[in-house]
Amino acid sequence: MNVQIFIPCFVDQLYPQAAFNMVKVLEKAGCTVSYNANQTCCGQPAFNAGFWDDAKSVCSKFIKDFSGSDYIVAPSASCTGFVRNYYQKLFDNSSFHNDVKDLQKRTFEFSEFLVNVLKVENVGASLNGRATYHDSCAGLRECKIKQEPRKLLSNVKGLELIEMNDVETCCGFGGTFAVKFEPISIAMAEQKVTNAIATGAEYIISTDLSCLMHLDGYIRKKELGIKAMHIADVLAGS
Repeated sequence: MNVQIFIPCFVDQLYPQAAFNMVKVLEKAGCTVSYNANQTCCGQPAFNAGFWDDAKSVCSKFIKDFSGSDYIVAPSASCTGFVRNYYQKLFDNSSFHNDVKDLQKRTFEFSEFLVNVLKVENVGASLNGRATYHDSCAGLRECKIKQEPRKLLSNVKGLELIEMNDVETCCGFGGTFAVKFEPISIAMAEQKVTNAIATGAEYIISTDLSCLMHLDGYIRKKELGIKAMHIADVLAGS
């Protein structure tokens, strides 16, 4: 199966290893992976800030960069959810209308692609320890991802997965929310990390590096004994 990968800004600039690990897992699952080096942003930051005209020009480029029939896979439910749910608002009744409808059907977050498209739940990964999973808002509410990452993690050899309290509550990042409402954002991160530590987990895992960056910042500041990990990094481990 031919797969194009979309690497979001966060991953490209701050966590490139997660992208390499995603490719490693996809290739192990039998995919032929390609990367269009012309790709840039999906347009979400500008859209969320209210600059819809600027976002539209970026999104137009995304549509052209990912034309064709290949599946598009991203290590981010946030960017995936934006493409699937908001491109239609920008391009309704435009010349891109049909292109957007096709793009929505082909774009997947990494874990849901493995489970729902490739029908793979065990990639042969191993990680010794106890972990808990954080449902990102975009993953849970925009991509409807709930069981897919848990199925994959339950098959990681040596890993014990335990649910934390209030698992579906936001971590407090929310893009510019973390900047505009810093005290609230920090309090939400504290609540999430506290619930994760209460499970006895050594790792907190998610599909979204934006959430994990926020939580990791709190963890490092407080020097807490838990590690934030992207699911691609877990699944690439052996």
